[in-house]
Amino acid sequence: MSVAVILWGFTGVLGRAISLDAPVLVWYRMLFTAVFMAAIVLFRREWVTLKAKDILKLAGIGSVISLHWVAFYASIKFANISVALVCLSTAGVFTSLLDPFVNKGKHNLAELLLGFLAIVGVYLIYRYQVSFGVGIVFGLIAAILSSVFTILNKRISNRFPARTIVFYEMATGFVFVSALIFVYFYYMPDKKFWPANPAIFGIDWYRNDWLWLVVMSLCCTVWAQFLALSALKKLSSFTATLSVNLEPVYGILLAFLFYNENKEIIFLNHTTQLNFGFIMGMGLILLSVAMQMFRILSRRSV
Repeated sequence: MSVAVILWGFTGVLGRAISLDAPVLVWYRMLFTAVFMAAIVLFRREWVTLKAKDILKLAGIGSVISLHWVAFYASIKFANISVALVCLSTAGVFTSLLDPFVNKGKHNLAELLLGFLAIVGVYLIYRYQVSFGVGIVFGLIAAILSSVFTILNKRISNRFPARTIVFYEMATGFVFVSALIFVYFYYMPDKKFWPANPAIFGIDWYRNDWLWLVVMSLCCTVWAQFLALSALKKLSSFTATLSVNLEPVYGILLAFLFYNENKEIIFLNHTTQLNFGFIMGMGLILLSVAMQMFRILSRRSV
C-alpha cells in the first residue's frame, strides 16, 4: 500500500515537470489511463456491461474527478507542489463536513472544530504568501472536489469491479475534459496543446512531456490502483485510510527532494523565501489531519 501512496504522491512532481497547462495535462492523463485500463480489462476478461443509468452515474463522478485534477494541477502551476498538497490534505476534513449532507447523518462538533483549524491554516498560508492566492484557491477547490467524488464513489464502489469503475470514470471524464478543452482553446488559442518532445536519449530527455504523461498514467494511476486493490485484500480499511492520508506528506517530501521547495517557493519568475506564516499554516493543516486520524484510531480501539 505504501508504494501505491508514494506513486500517488509523485503525481505532484510530474505535474510540475510537464510543461502543459492543467486542462491539457488532465486531458492526456485521462486519455492514456482510459486506454491502458481498457487494455487491461479486456486482457483479463473482466469487462462488465453496465446499464445506461449506471454509466451516467459514473460519468458524473468521472467529470468531478477530471475537474479535481484540473484544479490540483492548476494549483501546482500557480503556486507549487507543497502548497497544492497542503491544500489537498484538507480533503478528509471536507469529507467529514459534506458526508452528513449526502448520507443524511449528523455533524460531529469535533470534526467541525478540526475543519475550522484546517481553514485557519489555509488562511495563514494565504496571508503570508499572497502571491500564491490563485494557487491556494485552486488547491481548496481540488480538496472539495476530492471529498465529493470520494463520497459519491462510496455509493457505487461495491456494485462493480474496481477496474471497470476506473475505466468508465476515466473514459467519461475524458469526454467531459474534451468539451472543457474546446472552450479553453476558444478563449486561449495561443496555449500549447502538443506535449514537448525532446529526444528521450538526448541531453534534455527529462523535458519530454510524453514520457512523464505515460509514467503518470501507467505508473501513478493504473499501477498504483492495482497495488492499492491488492493491498486492500490484506489490510484493514483503517490501515488503508491511514496510508492514503500520508499521500500529501510523501508528495511534499518528494517536492523538497526534486525542487528544493524546503528552501524556496517559486512563483512564476519570482523567488520568495519560506516564511514563518507558511510553516505555521502547513503545520495547522497537518495537525488537523493527524488529529482526525487519531480520533478514528481511538474509536476503533474502543
